[in-house]
Amino acid sequence: MEFLQSHWEAILLWVSAASLLALVGTLITLPWAVTLLPADYFNRPRRQAWHRITPYPLLNLVLIVLKNCLGLALALLGVVLLFTPGQGLLTLLAGVALMNFPGKYRLERHIAQRTGVLKGINWLRERRGYPPMEAPRR
Repeated sequence: MEFLQSHWEAILLWVSAASLLALVGTLITLPWAVTLLPADYFNRPRRQAWHRITPYPLLNLVLIVLKNCLGLALALLGVVLLFTPGQGLLTLLAGVALMNFPGKYRLERHIAQRTGVLKGINWLRERRGYPPMEAPRR
């Protein structure tokens, strides 16, 4: 507790910088990531495995570990940003989107069915000249 009392200004500065970095990163990467998805992404029976991008299994494993570590870091930062100024919810969702876990595809479809979410995704896609995403079938 003494550490917090004596270093609260530095901690606040670092948390504020992380918040600003998360905001800028989200604003840059979200439109790019949304346009990478095919228009029928939410209506496929199974999610495509992207991790077989190279013919080298060890490199694929390294890519999976890095992607999940980045996702975990963003998710934890998002939780912190929920209680501080910043884009906590967007950062948390970006982190969850990067991680691999059972049921993730169903969760993505569930979120896309929420009012306004698909509309926002399609707005981002339209601004970049991509066709709109199909609404998830129930």
